Amino acid sequence: MIGTVFRSDEVPVEHRFDYWRELTHRAIAPSEMSSEFADDFWARQRLLELGPLMVWPTAHLPTGFRRTEKLVRQADPEMYHLSLVLGGGLGFEHVGRAEVYGPSDLWVSDTSRPYDVHPPADLGREVITGVGVDFPKALLPLPPARIGQLLGRRLSGREGVGALLTGFLTGLEQQADSLQPSDAPRLGTVLIDLLSAWFAQVLEAEDALPPETRQRALMTRVRAFIRQNLHDPELTPPVIAAAHHISLSYLHRLFQEDSPGETVAAWIRVQRLEGARRDLADPNLGSTPVHTIATRWGLVRASDFTRAFRGAYGVSPTEYRAQARSVDAEPSPLWTRS
Repeated sequence: MIGTVFRSDEVPVEHRFDYWRELTHRAIAPSEMSSEFADDFWARQRLLELGPLMVWPTAHLPTGFRRTEKLVRQADPEMYHLSLVLGGGLGFEHVGRAEVYGPSDLWVSDTSRPYDVHPPADLGREVITGVGVDFPKALLPLPPARIGQLLGRRLSGREGVGALLTGFLTGLEQQADSLQPSDAPRLGTVLIDLLSAWFAQVLEAEDALPPETRQRALMTRVRAFIRQNLHDPELTPPVIAAAHHISLSYLHRLFQEDSPGETVAAWIRVQRLEGARRDLADPNLGSTPVHTIATRWGLVRASDFTRAFRGAYGVSPTEYRAQARSVDAEPSPLWTRS
């Protein structure tokens, strides 16, 4: 597991808001925080340290955050802050801009400038959910003047690299319990590459990114595209290359440089087999025929699927399903090999 988790239910009710406020102050730039529900507060938050980046998935009752000129003078960590709204709504005022944000909206702020975050007046006791990211300005390979064009703007996490960034951030919390501390630096590198690629896309400044950043961000997009299209039996390296406007040879080189010895086709096969393995172990899919599950993962030839499955996990799909039912437990290390 990576990160630490705060649950307000574990704190006496009269101390919950103050405890959460102090926790938040230690994690990000200090701000004045207030809530009309402070006397009966509820919040859940995980703090994930990914190298120099801090990611904090959170759910809480409506709260206001106000960073004043005085607080900026007292402490400025020289960070950019990204907020992704997942549920509820928030108003945000920064660098002379005022916007209202809803689900899948993002904003960027600068800890060196005042800001005011406030819930809509009609939100009531609705829980606000989202993900915050704080990272040093020096990590971005784009000049501050260009980033300044994004501050306080309502940006979309619904398409392009913004959607990929949204998926990565939400996936971090979903997988946090299975990730190890040794994974954190690598995840931090992936995240800063995604942030850089997203900023560059929004600013139409992709050429300003270092080649290695563009390449790593492209590799992340390629793998996400493959995962989203595993059901398609026509998903092949030429199709993937065409979808990303790159040559087939460059696609193969990307995989070789990212994971030496790994081919595009082999990675696709591993992802499909692992998806089928999970479905075969799912008791909710116990009545679904094996060939139907295989087809859902783009494995349309039954004999090829059975042979590949046995080669990867040591048993046939039918045998694996029977064993998973009989032990009613997690698969053995042999079965989860990838």
